[in-house]
Amino acid sequence: MKIAVSATGGSINGTVEEKFGRAPYYLIVESETMRFGIVSNPNVIAPHGAGPQTAQMIAEQGATVVITGQVGPKAKEALDAAGISVVEGISGKIKDAINDYLKQ
Repeated sequence: MKIAVSATGGSINGTVEEKFGRAPYYLIVESETMRFGIVSNPNVIAPHGAGPQTAQMIAEQGATVVITGQVGPKAKEALDAAGISVVEGISGKIKDAINDYLKQ
């Protein structure tokens, strides 16, 4: 399973970014191997519509789960339409957030 995590930087040891649509980076993590790729979010500077545009970008990466701090209503709607599960209210280290999710 591919998990997209909003990130403040490009490291699995970094921290989860609070805002979904305006996160500067996304780590796309393969849950079975913990291998990941880094995706820069061009929507961080979008004047409007950052959330839905970021949701589309995440869907194109093949993620089935998003871990983040908070997701706006339009982004949530776009993620739901793409069949992507959303885990909100997460903060702290990315690696810990992924491990906590996988333990559920």
